[in-house]
Amino acid sequence: MEAKSLQPARGDWMRYWMNVPAQRIRELAHHLSERCQVADLEIPQSGLALVPLADAAMGEIYYLGEIPVAKAHVRLTNPQGSTAEGAAIVMDDRTSLIRALAILDAVTAAVWPGHEDAMKLLHEGKRAVEATAADRKKLLAATRVDFSLLATQEDDDE
Repeated sequence: MEAKSLQPARGDWMRYWMNVPAQRIRELAHHLSERCQVADLEIPQSGLALVPLADAAMGEIYYLGEIPVAKAHVRLTNPQGSTAEGAAIVMDDRTSLIRALAILDAVTAAVWPGHEDAMKLLHEGKRAVEATAADRKKLLAATRVDFSLLATQEDDDE
Protein backbone atom coordinates (compact mmCIF):
# COMPACT_ATOMS: atom_id res chain seq x y z
CA MET A 1 0.00 0.00 0.00
CA GLU A 2 2.94 2.30 0.64
CA ALA A 3 3.95 2.25 -3.04
CA LYS A 4 0.45 3.34 -4.01
CA SER A 5 0.65 6.41 -1.72
CA LEU A 6 3.80 7.53 -3.58
CA GLN A 7 2.01 7.38 -6.93
CA PRO A 8 1.05 10.60 -8.64
CA ALA A 9 -2.67 10.94 -9.35
CA ARG A 10 -3.76 8.70 -12.21
CA GLY A 11 -4.96 11.73 -14.12
CA ASP A 12 -1.31 12.88 -14.40
CA TRP A 13 0.15 9.57 -15.58
CA MET A 14 -0.14 10.24 -19.32
CA ARG A 15 1.41 13.69 -19.03
CA TYR A 16 4.37 12.26 -17.13
CA TRP A 17 4.86 9.22 -19.37
CA MET A 18 4.71 11.48 -22.45
CA ASN A 19 7.85 13.20 -21.11
CA VAL A 20 9.84 9.96 -21.29
CA PRO A 21 11.38 8.82 -24.61
CA ALA A 22 8.72 6.93 -26.60
CA GLN A 23 11.05 4.02 -27.32
CA ARG A 24 11.41 3.28 -23.60
CA ILE A 25 7.62 3.32 -23.18
CA ARG A 26 7.21 0.91 -26.10
CA GLU A 27 9.94 -1.43 -24.85
CA LEU A 28 8.48 -1.65 -21.36
CA ALA A 29 4.95 -2.20 -22.69
CA HIS A 30 6.22 -4.96 -24.99
CA HIS A 31 8.01 -6.62 -22.06
CA LEU A 32 4.91 -6.38 -19.83
CA SER A 33 2.57 -7.65 -22.54
CA GLU A 34 4.65 -10.83 -22.92
CA ARG A 35 3.40 -11.86 -19.45
CA CYS A 36 -0.31 -11.58 -20.35
CA GLN A 37 -2.84 -11.50 -23.14
CA VAL A 38 -3.70 -8.07 -24.50
CA ALA A 39 -7.08 -7.42 -26.09
CA ASP A 40 -7.98 -4.13 -27.75
CA LEU A 41 -11.34 -2.98 -26.40
CA GLU A 42 -11.05 -0.02 -28.74
CA ILE A 43 -8.73 -0.14 -31.72
CA PRO A 44 -5.89 2.34 -31.22
CA GLN A 45 -6.55 5.28 -33.48
CA SER A 46 -5.36 8.78 -34.13
CA GLY A 47 -6.93 11.77 -35.76
CA LEU A 48 -7.52 15.46 -35.45
CA ALA A 49 -9.72 17.18 -32.87
CA LEU A 50 -11.11 20.68 -33.18
CA VAL A 51 -10.33 23.08 -30.34
CA PRO A 52 -13.48 25.11 -29.54
CA LEU A 53 -13.53 28.45 -27.75
CA ALA A 54 -16.50 30.57 -26.74
CA ASP A 55 -16.43 34.24 -27.71
CA ALA A 56 -16.49 36.29 -24.48
CA ALA A 57 -18.83 39.00 -25.79
CA MET A 58 -21.46 37.05 -27.73
CA GLY A 59 -20.90 33.56 -26.32
CA GLU A 60 -20.62 32.08 -29.80
CA ILE A 61 -18.40 29.06 -30.32
CA TYR A 62 -15.57 29.24 -32.82
CA TYR A 63 -12.67 26.90 -33.48
CA LEU A 64 -9.06 27.86 -32.84
CA GLY A 65 -7.69 25.01 -34.91
CA GLU A 66 -6.92 21.31 -34.88
CA ILE A 67 -4.73 19.18 -32.64
CA PRO A 68 -3.58 15.59 -33.15
CA VAL A 69 -5.23 13.16 -30.74
CA ALA A 70 -4.70 9.43 -30.25
CA LYS A 71 -6.59 7.01 -28.03
CA ALA A 72 -6.54 3.35 -27.04
CA HIS A 73 -8.36 1.08 -24.59
CA VAL A 74 -7.02 -2.38 -23.69
CA ARG A 75 -7.84 -5.29 -21.42
CA LEU A 76 -5.02 -7.42 -20.06
CA THR A 77 -5.53 -10.99 -18.83
CA ASN A 78 -2.77 -12.55 -16.75
CA PRO A 79 -2.02 -16.32 -16.57
CA GLN A 80 -4.13 -16.59 -13.39
CA GLY A 81 -7.18 -15.26 -15.27
CA SER A 82 -7.32 -11.83 -13.61
CA THR A 83 -8.06 -8.86 -15.87
CA ALA A 84 -7.09 -5.21 -15.82
CA GLU A 85 -8.10 -2.41 -18.15
CA GLY A 86 -6.09 0.57 -19.24
CA ALA A 87 -6.75 3.49 -21.53
CA ALA A 88 -4.92 6.49 -22.89
CA ILE A 89 -5.88 9.65 -24.73
CA VAL A 90 -3.09 12.07 -25.56
CA MET A 91 -2.26 14.88 -27.96
CA ASP A 92 -0.15 12.78 -30.31
CA ASP A 93 -0.61 10.81 -33.51
CA ARG A 94 1.45 7.67 -32.82
CA THR A 95 -0.97 4.73 -32.38
CA SER A 96 1.76 2.29 -31.31
CA LEU A 97 2.76 4.67 -28.53
CA ILE A 98 -0.82 5.19 -27.37
CA ARG A 99 -1.40 1.43 -27.14
CA ALA A 100 1.81 1.07 -25.12
CA LEU A 101 0.62 3.81 -22.77
CA ALA A 102 -2.71 2.01 -22.29
CA ILE A 103 -0.81 -1.18 -21.37
CA LEU A 104 1.31 0.70 -18.82
CA ASP A 105 -1.85 2.29 -17.44
CA ALA A 106 -3.49 -1.12 -16.92
CA VAL A 107 -0.45 -2.75 -15.30
CA THR A 108 0.21 0.24 -13.03
CA ALA A 109 -3.40 0.65 -11.93
CA ALA A 110 -3.73 -3.08 -11.18
CA VAL A 111 -0.33 -3.14 -9.39
CA TRP A 112 0.66 -6.21 -11.40
CA PRO A 113 4.24 -7.49 -11.66
CA GLY A 114 6.24 -4.96 -13.64
CA HIS A 115 4.34 -1.94 -12.33
CA GLU A 116 7.53 -0.93 -10.50
CA ASP A 117 9.26 -0.33 -13.85
CA ALA A 118 6.28 1.68 -15.08
CA MET A 119 6.42 3.71 -11.86
CA LYS A 120 10.12 4.44 -12.45
CA LEU A 121 9.28 5.87 -15.88
CA LEU A 122 6.37 7.76 -14.34
CA HIS A 123 8.62 9.41 -11.76
CA GLU A 124 11.25 10.14 -14.42
CA GLY A 125 8.61 11.90 -16.50
CA LYS A 126 7.37 13.78 -13.43
CA ARG A 127 10.89 15.08 -12.79
CA ALA A 128 11.10 16.22 -16.43
CA VAL A 129 7.76 18.05 -16.14
CA GLU A 130 8.86 19.72 -12.90
CA ALA A 131 12.21 20.75 -14.43
CA THR A 132 10.41 22.29 -17.42
CA ALA A 133 8.05 24.16 -15.09
CA ALA A 134 11.01 25.48 -13.06
CA ASP A 135 12.77 26.64 -16.25
CA ARG A 136 9.62 28.43 -17.41
CA LYS A 137 9.28 30.10 -14.02
CA LYS A 138 12.89 31.35 -14.23
CA LEU A 139 12.31 32.71 -17.74
CA LEU A 140 9.15 34.46 -16.61
CA ALA A 141 10.96 36.03 -13.65
CA ALA A 142 13.80 37.19 -15.91
CA THR A 143 11.40 38.96 -18.25
CA ARG A 144 9.32 40.66 -15.55
CA VAL A 145 9.18 44.42 -15.97
CA ASP A 146 8.86 46.88 -13.09
CA PHE A 147 6.55 49.60 -14.40
CA SER A 148 6.89 51.68 -11.25
CA LEU A 149 10.19 52.95 -12.62
CA LEU A 150 8.35 54.43 -15.61
CA ALA A 151 6.12 56.49 -13.33
CA THR A 152 9.19 57.89 -11.57
CA GLN A 153 10.73 58.99 -14.89
CA GLU A 154 7.53 60.73 -15.93
CA ASP A 155 7.51 62.65 -12.65
CA ASP A 156 11.11 63.77 -13.29
CA ASP A 157 10.08 65.28 -16.63
CA GLU A 158 7.71 67.77 -14.98
